[in-house]
Amino acid sequence: MDASTIGFIAFGAVLFLLAMRVPIAFALAAVATIATFFIFAFRTGTFMPERAIRATTSMVFSNSFDLIHSYDLSMIPLFVALGHIAYRANITTRIYDAAKVWLTRLPGGVAMASVMGCGGFSAITGSSIACASTMGRICTPEMLRMGYDPRLATASVAAGGTLGSLIPPSVLFIIYGIFTETSISSLFLAGILPGLLTLAGFILVIAVWVWKDPAVAPNTDKRYSSAERMQAAIAAWPAVLLFVVIIGGIYGGIFTATEAAAVCVSAAVLIGFVQRTLTLRGLWDSVLETCVQTAAIFFIAAGAKIFVAFIALTGVAGDIVQMVTDANLSLIVLMIAIAIIYLLLGMFLDPIGIMVLTLPLMIPLVESYDLNLIWFGVVVIKLLEIGLITPPVGLNVFVIANVVGKEAPIDKIFAGITRFLSVDIIVLILIMSFPMLSLLIPMGAR
Repeated sequence: MDASTIGFIAFGAVLFLLAMRVPIAFALAAVATIATFFIFAFRTGTFMPERAIRATTSMVFSNSFDLIHSYDLSMIPLFVALGHIAYRANITTRIYDAAKVWLTRLPGGVAMASVMGCGGFSAITGSSIACASTMGRICTPEMLRMGYDPRLATASVAAGGTLGSLIPPSVLFIIYGIFTETSISSLFLAGILPGLLTLAGFILVIAVWVWKDPAVAPNTDKRYSSAERMQAAIAAWPAVLLFVVIIGGIYGGIFTATEAAAVCVSAAVLIGFVQRTLTLRGLWDSVLETCVQTAAIFFIAAGAKIFVAFIALTGVAGDIVQMVTDANLSLIVLMIAIAIIYLLLGMFLDPIGIMVLTLPLMIPLVESYDLNLIWFGVVVIKLLEIGLITPPVGLNVFVIANVVGKEAPIDKIFAGITRFLSVDIIVLILIMSFPMLSLLIPMGAR
């Protein structure tokens, strides 16, 4: 059995283990290690276990150490810590508070404020699941108490939570940049326009939905004075400041993405202590949660690094490129096929798992078509974002369902999600058709 065949079998084995709910870090590392052993053991035609053990051990440890020494990897704990600290310092929800004060009088205004709040939360935390979980606990119960239709109250937050994948800083962009050796700063900048376009589309969906069926979002008698509006807007300055430091610093060439993360973590701690919204206990809990979440991501990254080395050893990626070349597929057909693959996987797997599983095979294929890896990264993240709200598994939908319980059955949430999915599909088509939507800002950066 040649190395390429072993590679295809190993890929199938990983999918089987994932279907059996085996943790992806273990599935990738175990399959890659065992398969690598067999490749080295039978390389000369006879079984030589001693040689195979040495070669396999060397590959596993060398790739793990290479990952540990990656400078870009330090961004993950920094941005994860920023999200936890900003949340405990009551910074992440201030965009929602301000938007609610300004938009409450509009039909569906609280739902619109929820989407804007999700965008603001995402601009600090970079995590879709965390965004959906946190904003779901704040926004959804409030909308239900106001008499909002459960479909609108839940779907708006579930869809808004996906903005954490695209609006920088995004953990998915960091992982993509590390495994494709692409500029993470450029990826962050590339996600801005598509992210804002998606956010605007979600707000438009709410406006049209409420206009056609006013009963889904009853008007409220709550009124705010001009002074209260200004106070709410001013109170949101810490969240705006952190976003400006990250994006402005990177765009202006003042900071690298890692430096911007470190500066923002320090700023969030300082703001929290000065405003007395962050306690030492809260800071300690943030550190502990950061360690747990970062460790999980690092284990996945380590398993993926070993799997990438195994794929390179087998030559599977080259075989796939050759197959596609022989088939003479057009770029449009190729991108449609890639989109279908990601959408199907997104129905069952988590975004990080999909990315580390597919990138070793997709990147050589994309490079053979001479496509821009930054643009392709935005396309991939957008596809993963769609997967977060696509049935039957849509992780964000299940997060919201757990928050609201029996008040909104999961079938109602999915019924409301379809309207927001249409926006995602339209934005995806625009990104794929007009690459400058994602490349314009990175090209203008210093």
